[in-house]
Amino acid sequence: MANQPAPKMIFVNLPVTDLPASIAFYEAVGAVRNDDFADDSAQMISFSDTIHAMLLTHERFSGFTPRKIPNAHETAQMGLAVTEVSREAVDDIVSRGLAAGGTEPNPVQDHGFMYSRGFADLDGHIWDFVWMDVEAALAANKGEPAAV
Repeated sequence: MANQPAPKMIFVNLPVTDLPASIAFYEAVGAVRNDDFADDSAQMISFSDTIHAMLLTHERFSGFTPRKIPNAHETAQMGLAVTEVSREAVDDIVSRGLAAGGTEPNPVQDHGFMYSRGFADLDGHIWDFVWMDVEAALAANKGEPAAV
């Protein structure tokens, strides 16, 4: 399939108050830094070949939008969810996030066919990690996709 388009990638831009501390936090949870896209105001980190985050100082982030940067410890503007291969993998990444100084903002969600936990990073950005048995989820929802 030579004419297949390249997989789409996502770059989540996150405003951070302390870039070095944020880099250390994300490395502790297993993200890999890419110094090809980094300077003293930004650092690219990757969870996979297609899932990336750009950690940006508030000054750098403000160059992309005139909107005020909300305090993510007090407000939620969006939810980020990343799949994992097992319940254990979900627990592992959340445990690493908590050990690195994150918090667990929401209770565990266990629906049998879907298991979800998350952490809030040092700036309060919430990441959820989800394992799902897709066949069981579809059966439980009578063919309707489950909300993740």
